Amino acid sequence: MSFDNVCKILAEKYPKDFARWLLPDEPQTIKVLKTELSIEPIRADSVIFLQTENRILHLEFQTTQKSDTPIPFRMLDYFVRLVRKYDVPITQVVIFLQETSKEIAFTEEYVNEMTHHRYRVVRMWEQDSALFLNNLALLPLAPLTQTNSPQGLLSQIAQSVAKISDRETRQNIAAYTEILAGLRFEKDFIRQLLSEDVMQESVIYQDILQKGDKQGEERTIIRQLNRRFGEINSSLIERIRVLSVEKLDDLAEALLDFSQVSDLVAWLDEQKS
Repeated sequence: MSFDNVCKILAEKYPKDFARWLLPDEPQTIKVLKTELSIEPIRADSVIFLQTENRILHLEFQTTQKSDTPIPFRMLDYFVRLVRKYDVPITQVVIFLQETSKEIAFTEEYVNEMTHHRYRVVRMWEQDSALFLNNLALLPLAPLTQTNSPQGLLSQIAQSVAKISDRETRQNIAAYTEILAGLRFEKDFIRQLLSEDVMQESVIYQDILQKGDKQGEERTIIRQLNRRFGEINSSLIERIRVLSVEKLDDLAEALLDFSQVSDLVAWLDEQKS
């Protein structure tokens, strides 16, 4: 399950609410910035860029503490590329969703002998729940916020969801909330308060499930290929990422018979015919 991908969907759907939360001054205009910065080997599916009238807000959502490319270095890399491309001030925020005591969640800079780069870190388990309970866009993040009463918090969240008048919006927000709550609470506990049938009716919920499964299978296949043949060329990785779920299943089986990278290339070429 791609929990961080849910957050990316929310930020793209409600960019102004995320900007109000994370920037000191409320922007007058804001849009989701579609950019070509996600280039191997620095790549993260949970990255999103929001452009205001005079600034870019770079968000990265994290559920795990491990990363193929260390988070501090990744933030520096994105910062340099953003400044080179847009030449505007950049605010970078890494949002850790799941509570941890690992040092990376408390690291806010990249440092080496010649360079010192700082960025912000938000730890959801330290955030005041009130802000999230009173904002539809941020409500799905509320289960991850600070609380002394988990059941009380989920009860408040369920009440906030129930007050959403538009049926489709209510279904989708409930689905987002249920998924993110899974980072902290047992599924049975969540569904005592958030109706299961509401989530199942949500088209968004089903789409998230499918995307999460696909991304997980992509990562597994790429790891297997890298282990067998060394680091795979980025152009081949992109060709793998555009495969359908069915084709990924076929590739997972076919790669057992590959003896060299050319076998992978030949297999991918066959999919075009």
